[in-house]
Amino acid sequence: MATDTPRGDDLQDLVATARRDRERRDGSYRSRALQLFPPVCGVCGRDFEGAKLRELTVHHKDHNHDNNPPDGSNWELLCIYCHDNEHERKDVADAYTGSSNADAPAPSTYQPFAGLDKLLKKP
Repeated sequence: MATDTPRGDDLQDLVATARRDRERRDGSYRSRALQLFPPVCGVCGRDFEGAKLRELTVHHKDHNHDNNPPDGSNWELLCIYCHDNEHERKDVADAYTGSSNADAPAPSTYQPFAGLDKLLKKP
């Protein structure tokens, strides 16, 4: 009879893995940002307490996820909705800068109505 409950060594491995994961998360920039800043979205101002804290994300102001200064100067806490909106705004702005036009296809030269006036003339 098989069970889904871990036993003995499996349970010890599971607990050890959970502890390692917690220690890794506690050292992450998200944990650090949550220690530095109040649990409030920097855009909409919603307050996040308890279980809702998981909806609060760390946004990198310069959009560089490798830039994680210990003082948190490149971070701001945003709710998941405002965070998505911030990235969408950046994508739209990048589209209008023209920097990505190098990969854009050449404009079409096809003229579907060319010569239509001749076809419509009655003989």
